Amino acid sequence: MGTAYIALFNRCFAHQHGGQFVLRIEDTDQTRSTSQSEQMILDSLRWLGLDWDEGPDVGGPHGPYRQSERKDMYRQYAEQLLEKGHAFKCYRTSEELDALRAELKEKGENRALKPSDLELGADEQAAREAQGAPYVIRMRVPTDGRCEIDDMLRGTVELDWALVDAQILLKSDGMPTYHLANIVDDHLMEITHVIRGEEWLNSAPKHKLLYEYFGWDMPVLCHMPLLRNPDKSKLSKRKNPTSILFYQRMGYLPQALVNYLGRMGWSMPDESEKFSLAQMQEAFDIQRVSLGGPVFDVEKLSWLNGQWLREQSDEQFLDSLLNWAYNRDYAMKIIPHLRQRVETLSEVADKAAFCFNGMPAISEASFEHKQYSAEDMKVWLQYLLWTYEARGDWNRDGLFADAKAIADALEVKIKDFLFPVFVAIAGTSASFSVVDSMEIIGSDVSRARIRHAIEVLGGVSKKQMKKLEKAYRDLPVG
Repeated sequence: MGTAYIALFNRCFAHQHGGQFVLRIEDTDQTRSTSQSEQMILDSLRWLGLDWDEGPDVGGPHGPYRQSERKDMYRQYAEQLLEKGHAFKCYRTSEELDALRAELKEKGENRALKPSDLELGADEQAAREAQGAPYVIRMRVPTDGRCEIDDMLRGTVELDWALVDAQILLKSDGMPTYHLANIVDDHLMEITHVIRGEEWLNSAPKHKLLYEYFGWDMPVLCHMPLLRNPDKSKLSKRKNPTSILFYQRMGYLPQALVNYLGRMGWSMPDESEKFSLAQMQEAFDIQRVSLGGPVFDVEKLSWLNGQWLREQSDEQFLDSLLNWAYNRDYAMKIIPHLRQRVETLSEVADKAAFCFNGMPAISEASFEHKQYSAEDMKVWLQYLLWTYEARGDWNRDGLFADAKAIADALEVKIKDFLFPVFVAIAGTSASFSVVDSMEIIGSDVSRARIRHAIEVLGGVSKKQMKKLEKAYRDLPVG
């Protein structure tokens, strides 16, 4: 959701000023970035109508647009900084870094680690280099003083250099961090304006310094307010589903979701609540963005979606319905599992309803089991949720293997372990294969339903969460 929110404002700003909207895939984190996660970004933005002028699938004069495909380029620039004395090789181990931070804390020094803390003596560095010890390349940063950052919404912001760490630019695996890759890419791609979330404001001094080190002009920066939950906490999947494809699957219209995101901290000149992407772009003025944290309220989104639906003609409404879930491709995934379980066509709607519905109508009584308690099953679901959140591909065999591994580690029969999963996903244990069901309805809805079931079972407090996290880490799962 946050990605779409920032993309919307970038696109409106670029097109309103006759510029180009560039989509770049920042996949330098090899553990989190997969082809599936990239496709989800492309599918989500395209479904919303937020098409791009340059990007990995449309090309353009500034490619390639995946940072993983520009790896060698970043090393050249990191080496350039080394040669000029603006960066240094850091051989510190994670244990040494922890010790250095603990030492600062013990001294009561509220500051980040600086080059003077991190650089080894010449002899020690030479010894580690001779041993082939791994190293990272870090940037040099000032130890004191203030850095002034010009922001389109905030004016001049002063940040304390003491709190800015000697940022890693190139990791030991040769991949760049966000900080080096983005500065290099923004320069080479001729980016004039960068609109991003305010969580990056504290990193702006590092970026400004890198531009100075390279002798490049810095783009104009604009840091958007973060989306918030109704309780004002940062938007997170624990409190609100944050995947665009979840809302697509739940039956929201793309026009309504874009409309709602456009109202997050921004308003039309006439204060109208309902407007299209084209209307927003035509009236767009970045200065109308309010710095107060915009609240993402699903009830308000649903109300706005209803306004869009009610303005459709009967034909348009039917088309939306058919395109949403009652389409041939989606139905064909369900039919093979239904044909063997029904005797009349009139039974289909009841047995397949969970494949089209939102959250199942379940209560704690739905989880009644002759052997295990609701608390047991809540813990199982939480373990399974964490495992599924870490899963890149989403297929029945992998989903079953994950469940079986946890069940075996807990010494619970797989049939019993899957009982609460059936209830969470289908609302009943009398359904066709739950792993087939999860593959059909997809990762976003499946995980959202498991989270919903955990809440129905009483939820997990912060104190209990810490205990469960430790127990989960200690599970003997292969």
